[in-house]
Amino acid sequence: MTEISHDTPAPRPGLSRLLPPPPLFLLQPVLNRVVHRVARLHPSLFDRLGPHRTARFVIDARGLPFVMLLVPDPDNLVFRALPRNREPQGDARIAGGFFDLLGLVDGESDGDALFFSRDLDITGNTEAVVCLRNALDDVEGSIAEDAAGLFGAPGRAILAALRRTGDRRGGTS
Repeated sequence: MTEISHDTPAPRPGLSRLLPPPPLFLLQPVLNRVVHRVARLHPSLFDRLGPHRTARFVIDARGLPFVMLLVPDPDNLVFRALPRNREPQGDARIAGGFFDLLGLVDGESDGDALFFSRDLDITGNTEAVVCLRNALDDVEGSIAEDAAGLFGAPGRAILAALRRTGDRRGGTS
């Protein structure tokens, strides 16, 4: 019988092998600014979520050394990065390549196509995930552009570079 130890983290996937783990406490203020800006610019997003606005979505952008927790409750917004070895419990889990997930938030990728091609893994409350996807689809413009706009010209340049890289790679990590 094989025993699996949870003390030793699994090798990090993709790009994260090349980078040291980020100090997540430095990333947290950025994520807070991003989620609050999106909430301010797109308040109708929460109406589309209906009863799922308090759902806990774990987002695993494969290739990053952390997972994210999103609770899209306008009264208590949470968007937090957590180490992979401390992944929180969620109502739903969405996992996919970084560039695929960026394409979804950017309004450029088709979530159904990614799901049925098995490039996107959904577990848990699929109804909540469908509501989140529908809410994102209804957003005018790009949430990725809204987030990049927080950082002015450098943020927009980084988003443009990420888009080009994702286009060359055809999505995925």
